[in-house]
Amino acid sequence: MQTPDLGGFDLDAFITATLAEDLGGVADAARDLTATACLKPDARLSAVLAARGAVVVAGLFLADRFFRALDPACTVKALVADGDHVAPGTALLRVEGNARALLAAERSALNSLQHLTGIATLTRDYVDAMAGTGAILLDTRKTLPGLRQLEKYAVRMGGGTNHRMGLHDAPMVKDNHIAAAGGVTEAVSACKAAGLSNITVEVDRLDQIEAAIAAGADRLLLDNMAPETLRAAVALVAGRVPTEASGGVNLDTIAAIAATGVTHVSVGRITQSAPAADIGMDYED
Repeated sequence: MQTPDLGGFDLDAFITATLAEDLGGVADAARDLTATACLKPDARLSAVLAARGAVVVAGLFLADRFFRALDPACTVKALVADGDHVAPGTALLRVEGNARALLAAERSALNSLQHLTGIATLTRDYVDAMAGTGAILLDTRKTLPGLRQLEKYAVRMGGGTNHRMGLHDAPMVKDNHIAAAGGVTEAVSACKAAGLSNITVEVDRLDQIEAAIAAGADRLLLDNMAPETLRAAVALVAGRVPTEASGGVNLDTIAAIAATGVTHVSVGRITQSAPAADIGMDYED
């Protein structure tokens, strides 16, 4: 199964560390006390991973890698593709191989698949809720430590768009930067002097917009503004720079926020608070 581009994420190290966490410090199926006691060394297992509810799938390649890590000779077949929206009861993946190894890898495979599928599913809910507004859904840096590349991959599978991957790839001047630098003009000027471009500046009041644009902002982050204030902000900006609404966004509010004319809406909840999808692994005769 093909592994997607994860931007340099060390997938081998992740697989090994996750299995070792569940198996007492080493990725060895023999450390699974129950499977080792109950099953003969050559026992075979065939199973399917199936969705219990309607989901948008993400992370099938992770399940494949977990199973193969403990049984390199196992056969794994994806029955759907990442990004597919599937109905309850849909079989996602079939695996066959050494029973001890597959059962030792089961929880690690499911945890990862459930987490990424949960993010993709919630992302799709937000994308659907803002459909027709013309605004683009962005993710944020509100991700679980160490899992950002995986979680942002899941956002893409759900139809969202990745914002900056970290502090290293795009400048964003926020309120604390402005306070510490002595003002928005000083902060933006310092960024430009450092050779930075595509500078986003955070504003939370209408009277900050002209100062931010005059300072050289390439984009405005409109923080925690109500829809009526966002409409006024968009009118003041008048298309001079792209705008991004952030803060207070949930499934009940995103349609109204996106309809104000902002270019983007960023939502931390899609990675920070997505519930795990209900996916199980079931024995097949």
